[in-house]
Amino acid sequence: MSAWAEQLPQQLERIHSTTNHGDSHRWQQALEQLPQLQATAVDFGADAVTVSGETLSQQQQNSLTELLKEFHPWRKGPFLLHGVSIDAEWRSDLKWQRITGAITSVEDRTVLDVGCGNGYYGWRMLGEGAKLVVGVDPTQLFLMQFQAIEHFVGNEWPHFMLPMGVEDLPATLLSFDTVFSMGVFYHRRSPIDHLLELKNTLRPGGELVLETLVIKGNKGEVLLPPGRYAKMRNVWFIPSPDTLAVWLRRAGFENVRVADISATTVQEQRSTDWMQFESLRDYLSPDDASMTIEGHPAPVRAVFIATKR
Repeated sequence: MSAWAEQLPQQLERIHSTTNHGDSHRWQQALEQLPQLQATAVDFGADAVTVSGETLSQQQQNSLTELLKEFHPWRKGPFLLHGVSIDAEWRSDLKWQRITGAITSVEDRTVLDVGCGNGYYGWRMLGEGAKLVVGVDPTQLFLMQFQAIEHFVGNEWPHFMLPMGVEDLPATLLSFDTVFSMGVFYHRRSPIDHLLELKNTLRPGGELVLETLVIKGNKGEVLLPPGRYAKMRNVWFIPSPDTLAVWLRRAGFENVRVADISATTVQEQRSTDWMQFESLRDYLSPDDASMTIEGHPAPVRAVFIATKR
């Protein structure tokens, strides 16, 4: 990755110079006000990414909670920081449990996490022994959340987040042992191009872990929502598992298999004090929870494992 490393400082400088979110100043202030607390233990293997250390008074816990809620909404988690529990919208630990039993171990592997959000899964990957984790996600809030977690975890860990999309990576990186793309595929206007982008980040023989929405159906069947899907505007292609398997093979992958298919439940995705907007319960039909509010099949997610030829 040495050639990419040489280009990266200039690339990041361009991104920072053109990115200006209205809440950036508030988020930065909250980051700077986070207390300096000594961590005596860090655990990436538990369901919650956990940092333990100093015992905080109730007033200190309340103050820390208020600062961390400046980064609302928290989509992925859970995290437990010096006794403060961040109960994110997604119980991301449940998805991680479904994935870890099916993939090749990430121990001693270089890993790319595409659409990494705030980096929750990257910390879990370190807990499984990954040698290096690079997360990419262009959402500035998620970068701020990652930096808030890193403030308490410490910056000595080989886990990095870059505020860019997979399309911003070198076209022929060919470097990572494992690439994760979770919750990204159905947001791409060109699904085959996304698969090719993922393939081009992998070394020969590298492993792809693709998690996405699917529908029940036969080979060739795809749902292309004419408007919104579960109130989301940017959902394009939701294929059947057999259809996506064909696409993966056409894109240059082999040993394609479905590791898991699970309906998303309101226990796994829900509103909390840390994500107070609408969530899954509001996206489903009040008369039939097997359908979205628009009349599409309710969210079902599949995990695909494939190897780059």
